Amino acid sequence: MVKMAAKLINCTKEEQRSVICFLWAEGVPGAQIECVQYGDKVLSRRIVYEWTEMFENGRTSVTDAERSGLPAIAATTRNEERTLELIGENRRITVEEVAGRLNESVGSAYSLIHDSLKFSNVVSRWVPKDLTEERKRKRLDVCSQHLARYREEGDNFLQQIVTGGEAWIHHNEPESKRQSMQWKHPSSPVTKEFKTQSSAGKLMLTVFWDSHCPILESYKECGTTVTSTTYFEMLRREFKPAILYERRGKLSKEILFLHDNA
Repeated sequence: MVKMAAKLINCTKEEQRSVICFLWAEGVPGAQIECVQYGDKVLSRRIVYEWTEMFENGRTSVTDAERSGLPAIAATTRNEERTLELIGENRRITVEEVAGRLNESVGSAYSLIHDSLKFSNVVSRWVPKDLTEERKRKRLDVCSQHLARYREEGDNFLQQIVTGGEAWIHHNEPESKRQSMQWKHPSSPVTKEFKTQSSAGKLMLTVFWDSHCPILESYKECGTTVTSTTYFEMLRREFKPAILYERRGKLSKEILFLHDNA
């Protein structure tokens, strides 16, 4: 393997091509030419092979040949400006749509969006409600009060909190891709798993818990509408008897009930 002796941080493609031409002229095979001293700007092995072959076919120049059309910099700048316009008009535009509008390949459009313009395709963060300034202020006041009580009472304050939340539970929950992960040796056969969908049948699970463990698990059939009335009835008929049985004496003390944000 033939390598340069000293590190060169600043370099050009023409300089590296000159090194390739020199080593090729000295009889070094292309597979042994590696200019690793150029760091991040080093030419790939494929390009080294291509230039070695061009020198073998009689090429002497290390500069790029003249091309028709716009210069690469001008064309790239134009595409960047056009891509910014397209994304500004439609934040959900796909890479394929951008490639079609620019008359470029999908790979070029992807590189332009992600590498040149530094855009990332992200999912919006789901929030239960768009709170008004007044509601935000009230929540801030309540949180400040809770923090003040925690500083004064410590863990005794946390033990008074009871939390409730809901989630849909399907009759058949397929195993996720991450759950199916397993160790595989290179000599082991490829494992396959057929993709399955969650069953249509499902239940609404409501759970109430405190700092120790769950207090109540309540299930409602699909189609049941959870309103303030049904929620209150669940608290009266199910939650109150459960906490009387599971946490004897807790109701005689102060309970801080933390409802689901939604």
